[in-house]
Amino acid sequence: MTKSELILRLAALNPHLYQRDVERIVSTIFDEITEALAAGHRVELRGFGAFSVKRRDARIGRNPRTGTAVEVAEKYVPFFKTGKQLRDRLNGGVDTPEDDDDDDDI
Repeated sequence: MTKSELILRLAALNPHLYQRDVERIVSTIFDEITEALAAGHRVELRGFGAFSVKRRDARIGRNPRTGTAVEVAEKYVPFFKTGKQLRDRLNGGVDTPEDDDDDDDI
């Protein structure tokens, strides 16, 4: 699902909201998650998962085309760990009370 598909679905499920307002809400949520990660914070969405930042040390890599050694600088990368409820739903585990909903309240 793309961001625009998410916006369309949320707008369809909430006809009392204008699509531009739903777009602003979704963008604000993503912006807040991005800003928190950029500041080095962890973002946890209960039942869904947690976003964090992991540090990758500098290393010597290889250019796949030529095979020559290349220095790769230290960098920080986003990391996502799924929550238990999401893992259970993906793996066909026991239904949780939230699973009984028709997702009308997204």
